Amino acid sequence: MSHNLLEGKRGLIFGALNESSIAWKVAELAHQEGANFVLTNTPVAMRMGTIDELAARTGSFVIPADATNVADLERLVKEGMEKLGGKFDFVLHSIGMSPNVRKGRTYDDLDYDYFDKTLDISAISFHKILQVCWKLDAINEWGSVLALSYIAAQRTLYGYNDMADAKALLESISRSFGYIYGRERRVRINTISQSPTMTTAGSGVMGFDALLDFADRMSPLGNASADECASFCITMFSDLTRKITMQNLFHDGGFSSMGMSNRAMAVYNKNLEECKDCK
Repeated sequence: MSHNLLEGKRGLIFGALNESSIAWKVAELAHQEGANFVLTNTPVAMRMGTIDELAARTGSFVIPADATNVADLERLVKEGMEKLGGKFDFVLHSIGMSPNVRKGRTYDDLDYDYFDKTLDISAISFHKILQVCWKLDAINEWGSVLALSYIAAQRTLYGYNDMADAKALLESISRSFGYIYGRERRVRINTISQSPTMTTAGSGVMGFDALLDFADRMSPLGNASADECASFCITMFSDLTRKITMQNLFHDGGFSSMGMSNRAMAVYNKNLEECKDCK
């Protein structure tokens, strides 16, 4: 059921690839809530995914752009404002990729060129987007910017690799730019630390199925789904959350506050003998 939370608002959504993408879910729900928006992804990702189908469903515009390329971003933002007829009211950064993870490189054997790409794609792109929007004055007063993060920014999780470093940087950029944007233009910037979610990017993490199960067992409310994350994003884009900024907001069913749950302990005890020598 629609509540018209984004009626008349204009947005820019990065990272919708296919129906499993959180950005895809956000776009669908933003449309239901009355928003008009631009969808964007790299040309390569657009060929891999079905973003044109999403655009047709939501009546949105598609503008290809590489979020690591400042010239591309400047063109995207200018063209997006022109197509929508004004500045943006919300921006979603849902971008993350690690060549080291994809190639199976462990954290003690990183390829540093790959590491640079991980940081550029997954975190520095957020700074570039914010800086381009800042210089072009592209976000309306009381606008809302979100980036999707993960608890590996604060805690070590086996297999998450250099993406953990990228998420930590992403959250720092949100705070640093959040201060400037809030002070000068009344724009709020936050990150959402989402439960592990079976997206195209997430499925590339080593042992992801086990991580999903562990997080679900540890969380009193269970893992938050992609659809539930989309609902949270819409709330954060709405005027109901005007005074929330520079925060990393955990949307994880309570996982971030847990030490050990009964459900997780039961599995641990069951497998204790056979895992005596596990490292």
